[in-house]
Amino acid sequence: MVYSVDVYDKNGKVASKFDFNGDVFADEKVNQSLIHEYLLLQTANARNVIASTKTRAEVSGSGRKLYKQKGTGNARVGDKNSPIRRHGGVAFGPSSERNFEKTMTKKARKLALNGLLTLKVKEGIVSGLDLDTMEPNTKGAIDLLAKMGNQNKKVLFVLDKKEDGIVKSFRNIEGLKYLLVDYLNPYDLINAEAIVFLKPALEFVNQA
Repeated sequence: MVYSVDVYDKNGKVASKFDFNGDVFADEKVNQSLIHEYLLLQTANARNVIASTKTRAEVSGSGRKLYKQKGTGNARVGDKNSPIRRHGGVAFGPSSERNFEKTMTKKARKLALNGLLTLKVKEGIVSGLDLDTMEPNTKGAIDLLAKMGNQNKKVLFVLDKKEDGIVKSFRNIEGLKYLLVDYLNPYDLINAEAIVFLKPALEFVNQA
C-alpha cells in the first residue's frame, strides 16, 4: 500500500497529492521497539544530572583523627568526615559524574523515524504545503493553517531550510513549533497534533 498526503497551496486549498515511497514507508517497516528505543535515547541524552552528594573526600573539614585509637573507652573512630557522622560525607549517594548518554546507529534512527512517520500518516495528521516564500505575516499564517484544518492544534511545522519570511510568519503562532527536517525527532512527532511539511521537506524524508 502506498500512503499519500494532501499538499496545500498558499491559499489553503488542496493542490496535489504527495505519494510516499512504498519501500520506505510501509506497515511492515514499522518497528515499535526501535521507535521506543530512539525516544529513550533522545530523552536520556537531554537529561541533566541534578542530584549530587559529596563523599568523605569532598566534604570540607579536617582529616584529623577525633581522638586516639586506644585508652579512651570509646569505639575506634576516624575523622569527622566519616559517613556515619553528622555532616560527614555520603557513602553511596548520587554523583554528578553519572552519564545517561545512549547511542544508536544512523540507520536505526532513520528506520525508527520512518516508522513513526508512517504511523502519523495513517492517523491522517500529516500534510504538505507548497510555499516557497512569503512576506512576514503572522495573521496570514494563522489563516492559512485554519484553512488547512489545523486551527488551535499543536502543530509541528517542518522546513527544508530557513526562509526568512516563512519563519517570521509562523514562529510566533501559539502551539506551533518549527524545525528543519534534519532535526526531525520522535519526541516532537509524538507530541504533535498536526504535522505540516513544506514540499521540499517531504521530498527529503521520502528518500530511501
